[in-house]
Amino acid sequence: MRLGRPSPRLSAFLTLLNDRLGESIVFPLLPFLLAGFSSDGRTLGLLAGTYAVAQFSATPLIGALSDRFGRRPVMALCVAGSVLGLGLFALTVSLPWTQLWPGAAAAGLPLALLFLARLIDGLSGGTAATAGAVLADITAPEQRARAFGLIGVAFGLGFILGPGLGGLLARYSVTLPLFVAVGFALVNLLVVLTLLPETHPPEARIALPRRRELQPFSQLASVFANPRLRRLCAAFFFFFLAFSGFTAMLVLYFRQAFGWGPELAALAFLVVGVVATVVQGGLIGPLVQRIGEWRLSLVGLGCVVTGCLLIPLAQPTSAIPTVFSALAILAFGTGLVTPCLRSLVSRRLEGSGQGAALGSLQGLQSAGSFLGPPLAGLAYETLGHRSPFWLSIALIVAVAALVAGGTRRQTAATPG
Repeated sequence: MRLGRPSPRLSAFLTLLNDRLGESIVFPLLPFLLAGFSSDGRTLGLLAGTYAVAQFSATPLIGALSDRFGRRPVMALCVAGSVLGLGLFALTVSLPWTQLWPGAAAAGLPLALLFLARLIDGLSGGTAATAGAVLADITAPEQRARAFGLIGVAFGLGFILGPGLGGLLARYSVTLPLFVAVGFALVNLLVVLTLLPETHPPEARIALPRRRELQPFSQLASVFANPRLRRLCAAFFFFFLAFSGFTAMLVLYFRQAFGWGPELAALAFLVVGVVATVVQGGLIGPLVQRIGEWRLSLVGLGCVVTGCLLIPLAQPTSAIPTVFSALAILAFGTGLVTPCLRSLVSRRLEGSGQGAALGSLQGLQSAGSFLGPPLAGLAYETLGHRSPFWLSIALIVAVAALVAGGTRRQTAATPG
């Protein structure tokens, strides 16, 4: 009996899982991987932000290309770029620079190559936006919060498997997990080429916008020009500005404040993965039906504030239970906020152009993720190691005010 091709939903999920898995292996180990080149929080923040600024620049074009030529070829191109970027990163941190060129580190060559690797990976980092367009293609508007929850499930499962593998492999070599991440990126590419069917039919495709409209700031300006989207888009941006800032400093903070090594840092992210998977895999749909997307967003933001408050208050003697509890609360809150905000924006952007629309939303996320880590790294080094958490709390409170400001209007327009 001949088996049919997997559903687009399953194929998009597998693509996101493979992509997130490769990244999550590396992320908890990043400060340890950079230890031979730099231990400065500003360098770590800039390296984290480099990926996001490249993604921010390229995402509007990637979204428009998926509307014009289809989701599958664009996603394949994006994943191929990730293979190249991850491969260069792995090679750079593994080379014996002191033997090849004793003055290489002083000249900044290894760091330059690491930044180049992140730029390559970021320029091709349209996987989430394109996968979101796939889900929007095949899902009714009222079901999109649950469908977008699959992105969080892939994120959560990646953070269950990735940090576990990274922590286990780091016992043998801190660079070994990087090559495993490259292998997963290759698997990601194979999944796209063999399992992902095209969900955007030729009759639904639209012409590419003018070059000026593909500039990221032009697309974001058009989104903010819509009064029905302005508050939500601002909230989305400030949320990721705060979230990316303090998460970029987390492992460095754990290492310097509590003396945690790679295994314990990776285990902390396992907690994040388990909670995020439970929330976005099983709870988000029933909770949206019962509470509504607006109220659920506010509940999630309250959880994020609570988690951000607990981490800097943790003492070395009680760090493990306090930090692990805080991360669980953070993961629960983030698992509620992100799919709800995506769904609310998507439901206001009906009709053609979902790829460009969600690409603009991804652009907002990338803009926040670009600015957040460098700002957090600067604060970390100049204002104190706890300052990124306090700044993030202030931003999340502002996000809650933006979301709450539209609650009454949304409740009157759309029940639940």
